[in-house]
Amino acid sequence: MNKIRNFCIIAHIDHGKSTLADRLLELTGTVQQREMTNQLLDSMDLERERGITIKLCPVRMYWKDHILNLIDTPGHVDFSYEVSRSLAACEGAILVVDATQGIEAQTLANVYLALEQNLEIIPVLNKIDLPAAEPEMRKKELENILGFKSEDIICISAKTGENVETVLDRVIEKIPPPKVREGTETKALIFDSIYDNYRGVVSYVRVFQGSIKKNDTAYFLSTKKKIDITEVGFFRPKYAPSDEIKAGEVGYVVTGLKKVGDAQVGDTVWKPGADLLDISKATVLPGYKKVTPFVFASIYTIEADDFHMLRDSLEKLALNDSSLSFEPERSSALGLGFRCGFLGLLHMDIVQERLEREYNLHLIFTAPSVNYKVILTNAKKEEIDVSNPADLPKPELIFEIKEPWVKVELMTPSTYIGPLIELCSKRRGIYKNMNVIDEKRVILDFEMPLSAIIIDFYDAIKSITSGYVSMSYHFLDYRTQDLVKMDILVANDIVGPLSQIIHRSEAQNAGGVVVKKLKEIIPKKQFAIAIQAAIGAKIIARETISAFRKDVTGYLYGGDVSRKKKLLEKQKKGKKRMKAMGSVDIPQEAFLAVLKKE
Repeated sequence: MNKIRNFCIIAHIDHGKSTLADRLLELTGTVQQREMTNQLLDSMDLERERGITIKLCPVRMYWKDHILNLIDTPGHVDFSYEVSRSLAACEGAILVVDATQGIEAQTLANVYLALEQNLEIIPVLNKIDLPAAEPEMRKKELENILGFKSEDIICISAKTGENVETVLDRVIEKIPPPKVREGTETKALIFDSIYDNYRGVVSYVRVFQGSIKKNDTAYFLSTKKKIDITEVGFFRPKYAPSDEIKAGEVGYVVTGLKKVGDAQVGDTVWKPGADLLDISKATVLPGYKKVTPFVFASIYTIEADDFHMLRDSLEKLALNDSSLSFEPERSSALGLGFRCGFLGLLHMDIVQERLEREYNLHLIFTAPSVNYKVILTNAKKEEIDVSNPADLPKPELIFEIKEPWVKVELMTPSTYIGPLIELCSKRRGIYKNMNVIDEKRVILDFEMPLSAIIIDFYDAIKSITSGYVSMSYHFLDYRTQDLVKMDILVANDIVGPLSQIIHRSEAQNAGGVVVKKLKEIIPKKQFAIAIQAAIGAKIIARETISAFRKDVTGYLYGGDVSRKKKLLEKQKKGKKRMKAMGSVDIPQEAFLAVLKKE
């Protein structure tokens, strides 16, 4: 047990985590040189194309008679749930900081996550081989901001392999061996799961107590589901079957289950022991906190027949991505679909691409929104969650509406302080604090509504600072705001799927944008069509699609003018009758143009 070390690598995006993992695999001989590729642990095509880590990936290595279990983690703020799952299975973490860029916003966020789990942190400065590297300055940053001692910071180049051996030695020296729980029962934490078409559900586990063997009978504690384990083993980094996984080790368990909902990430695999045979008295393992999604969007299939395939695909994806939530939804315009919860806009993009690539689906994603808390006017002041504007109660039933607010940290060169403060103020942000890192960089703290940052805020700050900014955010609380439901009316009929929950001060501008888009797309009729944005009975924006006009007098070749007037009056009456009788059929393209995120 004293020869085992469980650790992960944490860092801001693009600071060299995956490259460092490659060098560790090479040095320890885990992967043969002929099998080696760049970013080996980034197994998805999507990860390689975008140059980011999306999924955590475990691997078992051997170094100086020690067993090292590494979990490579993502760096983007939208995948912090993957980091939290990795930390729950480890005793230590390697913190990688780019020597050319220094500490970034997500660096701090990941360090705080590791400190919450009481992990031993090994600071590493990467990319010292680059001409722009400033190792001494970055060491001072790590000392001043995070409190590391200069002599404890390891300077490496993950690309060339310089000084990487020191990292492995420091892992053995500094990270404590896993603690084994007392008792004869077996407990293992599920930190990830995947669905295999031939094996069923395969769960990735860290064993805290006892051992798991092939052909054992075990249970998932939260669902009380019984499983017959058909195979156990380790990651090298491919599956390497073994006889058993012992306490302190990280490995996989083939459950054989075909129903993906039975194996939830964060659940405990439990096997009875001599001192505890009753499953009702067994307790789940601590250390894993399920992340609550705050960004919501609806997914529909372009072909109605693909709905069942979409449901099955979401179930399999949610097994592998525990922060993805979904529930059925029906739209009068788009048919059957699902309302899904995400951690952020990049997370939403990745889910869309994975569904389309891995499951060959053609999908429509609506514009993202957030979850609101609505306090009703009844005697109990009942509180309900609303993420879809169509579910918002009538105004007379609403006492107040609360929206989620987040703390936003922007790490930026000091020359961009003014423009960033101005942008955040326009988005209803509240400036809180500024921390000076050095003479060139600062950290700006704001409190902002989540709805103000989920669509184009990241693009806007990147544009203002020419890309020299990094952002991190975390949830604060729900706050009462002056929020209203904005309806879109076409020919005086409310179009439900186009409704939005929006701050009163922003409603007029947002309504104007929507009605102008619809005017361009909805085809003309024989009568004029009014397109309106409204809050209750008050119209706040309007556009009119003019009517077709048939030249009913074209065949006349002369005679008295009264003949022409008579025909025009007849046409006018006919148009009034058509307007009174008929409604406007809104084409599918109109919903896509307004709803689909840009």
